[in-house]
Amino acid sequence: MAPEAAQRVSGCVICFQEEDRIADCVRSLAFCDEVVVVDSGSTDRTQQFAAELGARVLVNAPFPGHRQQKQFAVEQARHDWVFCLDADERATTELAARVQALAAQGRLEGAGYEMPRKNHYLGRVVRGGLFWPDRKVRLFDRRRAHWGGTNPHDRVELPDGVLPQRLIEPIEHLSFRDLRHQLATIDSFTAIAARALQQQGHRSTAFDLLVRPPSVFVKSLVFKLGVRDGWRGVLIAALAAYTDWLKYWRLWRLPRAPRGGGGVPAGGAR
Repeated sequence: MAPEAAQRVSGCVICFQEEDRIADCVRSLAFCDEVVVVDSGSTDRTQQFAAELGARVLVNAPFPGHRQQKQFAVEQARHDWVFCLDADERATTELAARVQALAAQGRLEGAGYEMPRKNHYLGRVVRGGLFWPDRKVRLFDRRRAHWGGTNPHDRVELPDGVLPQRLIEPIEHLSFRDLRHQLATIDSFTAIAARALQQQGHRSTAFDLLVRPPSVFVKSLVFKLGVRDGWRGVLIAALAAYTDWLKYWRLWRLPRAPRGGGGVPAGGAR
């Protein structure tokens, strides 16, 4: 195929206080034609390390919310095909080679591509439970797709009726630094999620508090084969159930949102 048919791809990353992980993330996007890093106002060396690796670093603070920040990053890109990562993710060598080959041959098609995530959890890659295959759309045409979802659980939304194409090469995801980091993330994310549900007019019920959490536990450990990961699989299932319970317990305690209430309050975890 003629060189002029080659497509260009922008790498997009959002981050906050990630000096220990941002460099590996940016390096993994070296196959992209540019890398845009949008920081929420880090006070460590996150911005410095990203810039030293050639990324175009922008600051968008205060943090507007996960999906808003990711969409902001996409809108700053110079190219319409974007490959989006979180700071704790990396494009594996095989995934980078696949995307680079498709772009070089002008064969990026449709609205977007999804790929599995290889999740590291407390020192080991897990292959069961809610952490596998954990497919995510991370490569998409911003003219046809955008970041949506409900904070903090953002997702790429494609046009109605359009399914993503599937790549088998994975993203690598360093889920949590340690158990303390996971518990802090659960605390932050469940607070954001409860407020988002409140603003949408949802109310918590006895079913949400008593039935959903054990169902999540069984789904992760049994139906999703988390038992294959031993004690890690049990812990993942238990903390997933706790996360679900805490989200709805916090929603239970929030006052009913007024009619015509706005969106999710700005801020929260990055």
